[in-house]
Amino acid sequence: MDNAPAMEALSPERREILETSEKWTEAIVANDAEAIGRFMSDDWIMVSNRGICTKQEFLRFVGSGELTHDSMELADLGRISIYGDTATMAARVTNIAHFGGQTFHANEWTSDVFRKTDGEWKCVLTHITPVAEIEVA
Repeated sequence: MDNAPAMEALSPERREILETSEKWTEAIVANDAEAIGRFMSDDWIMVSNRGICTKQEFLRFVGSGELTHDSMELADLGRISIYGDTATMAARVTNIAHFGGQTFHANEWTSDVFRKTDGEWKCVLTHITPVAEIEVA
């Protein structure tokens, strides 16, 4: 998705959240565990249909090569909200990932909660919900 029009409409604080998310995405697609970890708080967790994954578990999967990403794209920016030193970002993301020897083509709604600490936004929580496939009869 070309984010230029969306970026122009965002306030500077919201633009900062979106830019942080985009840089985090670049680190994920580069499969760089160290770089990925810089965008996460120490107590970050991801909640998905698989349960809860901690920062340490996620980075271990990436570092070992068990989890890799070929691509990750912002498909729909739902909303970015700022509440002082806390921000939320809801969006639809598509990605191609490899985990446990399988390839996944994911289309997901994601919610990220960020907290600004020492001038930097760090994600503290990610929630992933697969986009429902609608069957037409």
